[in-house]
Amino acid sequence: MHSSTHQAIDAVWRIESAKIVAGVARMVRDIGLAEELAQDALVAALETWPTKGVPERAGAWLMATAKNRALDHLRRAKSLDEKLEQIGHDLQAQEALIVPDFVDALDAARQDEIGDDLLRLIFTACHPVLSTEARVALTLKLLGGLTTHEIARAFLVPEATIAQRIGRAKRSLTEARVPFEVPQGDELGRRLASVLEVVYLVFNEGYTATAGEDWMRPALTNEALRLGRMLAGLAPQEAEVHGLVALMELQSSRSAARVDASGRPVLLLEQDRARWDHLLIRRGLAALERAEALGGSLGPYALQAAIAACHARARTARETDWQRIAALYDALGQVAPSPVIEINRAVAVGMAFGPAAGLEIIDALGEDKALRNYQWLPSVRGDLLAKLGRNAEAKLEFERAAQLAGNAREREMLLERAREMGN
Repeated sequence: MHSSTHQAIDAVWRIESAKIVAGVARMVRDIGLAEELAQDALVAALETWPTKGVPERAGAWLMATAKNRALDHLRRAKSLDEKLEQIGHDLQAQEALIVPDFVDALDAARQDEIGDDLLRLIFTACHPVLSTEARVALTLKLLGGLTTHEIARAFLVPEATIAQRIGRAKRSLTEARVPFEVPQGDELGRRLASVLEVVYLVFNEGYTATAGEDWMRPALTNEALRLGRMLAGLAPQEAEVHGLVALMELQSSRSAARVDASGRPVLLLEQDRARWDHLLIRRGLAALERAEALGGSLGPYALQAAIAACHARARTARETDWQRIAALYDALGQVAPSPVIEINRAVAVGMAFGPAAGLEIIDALGEDKALRNYQWLPSVRGDLLAKLGRNAEAKLEFERAAQLAGNAREREMLLERAREMGN
């Protein structure tokens, strides 16, 4: 009995924890304290539910309990009146005075309020005052409901490292007096870019792991997708949010075909497209349509989604519209110039106009210091050289790429390409 109750508590916590932390943070204006109070509510559930049973609306029970803990904290600080005035005599705070068993329902009229709190939590956790690594860890902890151990395992770093990052992040937010609010005006666009960057970093680390034995880490891609979909629901008028969701849906659709039976990587043009997830493709194309329907020029995520859509719409690799992809990469390079985008543009140009044209772009990138340790530069150069019949040069490039690769599966694939070039 207790085992099934604990499983239920774990499931409810994973789903509801972000809402609870967000709701309490609006009262206490401190994310670190809000998480502690939410954890107190979780402990109360672990102590109460095994004997009294799981409430019908378990998430609301946890929310009300956490808010009662918050009010207790405010009373102990002898600043309840001041705090209530500070938050405008928040109706939600006053309702939390009622015992949890009585307010175990969250009425539909308050869903917008919950959404606003979640948006505040997302923007606070992804605040630019924090390092990128801290933003990623804090977002997964607060919004993903992941434990420190789960985050550490996903990123292949010691648990103590993640714990330190999260602790420092909370302290930094408190010391910087970062307001618990959704930014307005021009600041919204700048801060939204930080939020989207965090979600996409999580996705990319899951989609092509930078280190370790596995080519992909599905737990991270799934979590990024969940965060992206939630953000799209909370900010439906932001085109780039839909663009990012479209990109992640379309890329995720290929997951089953990206590895063979032995777990080895299968490159895009060699994948069995019958194994692509067509539900995810439909969802991705629908999200891209929403981004386009909002008007204005497409941002970097929507442009990348448009590129992914070209692959998704092609029934076979041969039918891929490489000229359109090359044009989209041209546009992407104008919006968000980077040497990595230029590498991808070289691949598209090589497919559309011949390997010599792609090699010309790659060779122009050879002196870029940012790419010195980036394995895909010699990898792409090796592929273009192989298509031109320059196998000896291609072999050296594949071997150099393998030396730079941090992922074991990726390294094996590159060494195999080198062997294919002969002696």
